[in-house]
Order: sequence, then C-alpha cells, then structure tokens
Amino acid sequence: MPPPVILPELAGLTAARQAIPAPLRPWLPAIGLGLGGWVATDALLRLSHLPLSPGFTLAGLALAAWWLRRPRPIGPTATDVPGWLERLEQLQVQFAQLEEEAAEAPQLRATQLAALREEISRPGLMLALVGTQPPGVDLQPALVEALRGPESLLLHWAHPLPAWSAAWSWPPLFEACDGLIHHLRTPLSAADLRWLEALPSGQPAWLLVDRGNQTQDPLAAELESQLGPELAQRLLFWDGQPQSLAGSLAPLARQLASTAPALRRGRQLRRLQQLHGRWQSDLERLRRQHFLPLQRRTQWLVAAGVVAAPLPSLDLLVLAVANGLMLRDMARIWNCPWTLEQLRAAATELAKASLALGVVEWSSQALAGVVKWHGATWLVGGAMQALSAAYLTRVVARAMADMLALSVGVPEPDLAAIQRQAPLLVSRAAEAEKLDWAAFLEQARQWLRSQSAAGLPAAGV
Repeated sequence: MPPPVILPELAGLTAARQAIPAPLRPWLPAIGLGLGGWVATDALLRLSHLPLSPGFTLAGLALAAWWLRRPRPIGPTATDVPGWLERLEQLQVQFAQLEEEAAEAPQLRATQLAALREEISRPGLMLALVGTQPPGVDLQPALVEALRGPESLLLHWAHPLPAWSAAWSWPPLFEACDGLIHHLRTPLSAADLRWLEALPSGQPAWLLVDRGNQTQDPLAAELESQLGPELAQRLLFWDGQPQSLAGSLAPLARQLASTAPALRRGRQLRRLQQLHGRWQSDLERLRRQHFLPLQRRTQWLVAAGVVAAPLPSLDLLVLAVANGLMLRDMARIWNCPWTLEQLRAAATELAKASLALGVVEWSSQALAGVVKWHGATWLVGGAMQALSAAYLTRVVARAMADMLALSVGVPEPDLAAIQRQAPLLVSRAAEAEKLDWAAFLEQARQWLRSQSAAGLPAAGV
C-alpha cells in the first residue's frame, strides 16, 4: 500500500505544531481565538472610537479563553426529549458497528424505540391506583370524578401488590404512568414500606392514607418519621367513606390541573433516560466482549516486546503501555473521538498511577512462583519483567476501558480530571483483575511455554 501523500502546507503545519511545547498545545484554539479577537477588537475600537480600554479587552479575551478551556465533566449531560431520542438513535448505530449481522437484538431495540416514541406522544395524563390492599373497584367512578380536570385522564386500577417479591421491581406499566396513587392502610406493613422504597427514581407518587378513626395530626407525624420528609409532603388523608373521597383528593386534583404539562414532560424524560440506561448497559457489555480479546492479545505483545528488548527501569514500562498498542481499537470500540496523542496522554496517567500504587511490585511477587514452577523458562531473558509488563498492561487497559465508558460523549479528555481519578480507576481495575488472577496465571504459563518453544536466548547469553 503506497504511503499517504502529505501536502507541503499540511506538513508545515504539523511541524509547527510539534515545535510548540506539549503543555501549550491544548491551549492553541484559545490562543488563536484570543489573538484573532484582539486584532478584531482593536480594529473596531479604531473605527468606532468607543471609550474601551485595552485592559477591558484583555479581560474579555481572557474570559473567552477560560470558557473554551474550562473543565468538562466526564459523562453525558442532561438534555431535552429530542436530544435523548438522538442519543438513542446514536446508540443504535454503535450497536450496529459491534453486533453480528444475524443478531436479533436490533429489531427488538427498533420495536422498543418505536413503542417509546408512541408513548411520549400520548396526550393527557395516565395515573394508577396501587397498593397491597387497594379499595374496592366500586370506588373507581368516584375517584375519577374527584380528579377530573382540564386534561384527559386515564386511570388504571391495579391488582393488589404482592406482600413479598424477589426483585421488588415495579411493572413497566406503572413506570409509564405520569403518577401513582398509593393506597395505604395503617399501621403500615413491611411490604408497603418496601414497595415505596422501590419506587422508580423520579416517579411522582401520592399516598392516599385510609386513617379510619385516627386523628390526622398525630398520624401525620408518625408517618413522616417512617416515610421521610419527601413522601410525607404527598400524604392525602381519607376517612374511608366514599362521600369524603373528593375532599381528600382535592389537593391532588388542583396539583394535576396546574402541573399536568410538567408531569407529562417529566415522564417523557424519565422514560427516555430509563431506555437509554438499559441500552447503555447492554452496549457496555457488548464493548467488554470485544475488549477482552484485545486486552489479552495486547498484554502478550507487550510481554514479547519486553523479552526482545528488556527495559532498564520500571519507569519505562509506562512507554510500553502507552505506545499506542490497543488504543486505536479501544477508541473504535467506545466510539471515542479523541486523537491518538490524547489517548496516549490518558493512558500514561493511568500507567503512572499503576506504578505509584505498586501494581508491578505486587505482580512481580505473585508471578515469581509461576516462573519458578516453569523451570525451563527461569533463565529466559526478561521473563519476570515481561510478565509484570503484561499484567501492568492488563490493569491499565481495564482502567482505560472504565475511563472511556465514563467519558462517552466527551469531545476531548480533561487530563486534570483524569489525573485526579486515575488512582481510583486503577485501584478498582487492579482489584477486579485480582479476581481473575487464576485465568491470567494460566495464560502466563501458556505464554512461557510458547516462548520456551521458540528458543529465546537465556539471560546473560
């Protein structure tokens, strides 16, 4: 394959960029904007004769440069309904890049997204009356009439919630509601409290408490101590008589009338986020399936490189890890737009953290027995250092995968944030890899046998 043709102008720009010190390169866009803004502002001042001082201009340019280079959070930010739909469509594209053509999952996801599009376009409000001991169905007309307002209302009268559940997970129908009316009888049962704890995050719920003959104020204080202040604000007390139901539900009816658009929008965003979260989890599992063979292949490529050219110091192991091996493939798997230089910088921070946390020292001690066990390779040049480099690569690769998973949607890395988070990412990766230590040892033995069979020179030969 012929080498790519590089125009002289592009070669000059590349050479000029390389001549700039590395710490200043991320600031190039901000510096360019500052210089361009300075020239434009100076020209406008000369033409308009506005009484603006150069100090004021410098302050404005400095603010613009800071805005461009401000720390960016790792992970996606909140967005609106069209934005979440766009994200789901992007996830479909990423699934298609990693899945086999014969997979049935794409059709299932397409069906889920179509159903959700139909759901979020639903007018009016949908509520459900739930509880372990719901009132009789004969009260349904009175309850619907009590909640009637300017918005159309669809009310589901649910079957009793089970007194025990293995997962304590609310059915999808209830998650699709704009709100729940949870009917409670006092004293509260353990099942009532458990179902309330399992409410989906962000799901509005009001508690219709059948107080019977109990006095309301002492009962309200008792329930607040059991439920917490947030749910205590949504208590609706009812004496159990049909004729008083409308009065008990009047505060809820007024709230539904005034906040129906907000409830509907909240339900749309909540449902989109729920589907996005499920798809993101499925996609991450698929990415890890593609990553594991890459991780195993790269760790032994690094080990073979160390055997061929032993490194004089542990500090140089950083170069072995961050030399670009696997980084391009990892960027493709995680759909990461970072440049190879940025990926190397992030991997280097993780490798440095690994060395600082003693990953190499621990692996060297643990691997000593493996090399001694395989006596034929005890004298293979650099065997111990090669295996330690392989394990270091394994840990850094896993930490890099965790970081890329957290950085989905981030256009460029925040090295300062990565440097702060590197020890935690590496410690988690090292702990996870220790759980798979037996598999690594078996791979190490197989690799040592292959190196011995290849007839590599012994140390000192």
